[in-house]
Amino acid sequence: MTADAPGLPSTYRSTPTSVIDVEGTHFAYRELGIRGGVPVVFLNHLTGVLDDWDLQVIDAIAEHHHVITFDNRGVGTSHGTTPARAEQMAHDAVDFIRALGYDTVDLIGFSLGGGLAQIIALEHPGLVRRAVFAGTGPRGGYLIEKVPTLVFRTLAKAMILRKDPRNWLFFTRTADGKRSARQFLARLQERTEGRGEPISLSSLLAQLRAIRRWGLQEPDDLSRLDLPVLVSNGIDDVMVPTTNSLDMARRIPGAQLQLFPDAGHGGIFQYHQEFSARVLDFLA
Repeated sequence: MTADAPGLPSTYRSTPTSVIDVEGTHFAYRELGIRGGVPVVFLNHLTGVLDDWDLQVIDAIAEHHHVITFDNRGVGTSHGTTPARAEQMAHDAVDFIRALGYDTVDLIGFSLGGGLAQIIALEHPGLVRRAVFAGTGPRGGYLIEKVPTLVFRTLAKAMILRKDPRNWLFFTRTADGKRSARQFLARLQERTEGRGEPISLSSLLAQLRAIRRWGLQEPDDLSRLDLPVLVSNGIDDVMVPTTNSLDMARRIPGAQLQLFPDAGHGGIFQYHQEFSARVLDFLA
């Protein structure tokens, strides 16, 4: 564990961005909450950078835990070149965690980050105490190799309509889904100072290649996961079909499953209160 240090910020709106050198590469990160105990490391989604985490979720978890968010190699404010394989992304995340001085963490992986969390938990079982796999799917999962096509099509639509593509990728098109999308996107703008860098086109393309490979690879033996796991998703995820969440919960011994009604890929943000409460209970 890290040595004693000053207290941490209590809200993500004002958490400063720090930088750590990981084998010659600068990684940008933020940490807040209650120092001590097992830190909770968040692993981000496709295109996700430091400012793409829902403040409601981060602050709720940080009220009881030491929370760490970061931009992986080549993403956002971090330096280096984004790898085109999920395995290397996961290895970079492990190097970052160890560079901070931690030998035990809890992981919350959303979407692409959920895939990285699976790799880390399988390959470094002593490092991960508990894991949350949200809005994600297993290696070789149903229709995951089609995600790049869906993303390109949605990006084109979003450019024409001048709207954020997460309106369609993260939320249902019901009245409640549309309202939740607006509220989520507004919350992402609540931090007005010290914002990080957006993802570059080259990093986006590398992530999409990694996701396509992930979908085409042979499945992992998830029965080897010997740790508590919470699988969470919306009931109508069009980006990573919800059947993948059901599949993971079935294959992971003792896994808990949380599905949100009238919700899609971003169900954990649409139902941020329910998700945060369940995670806090799970981590305890």
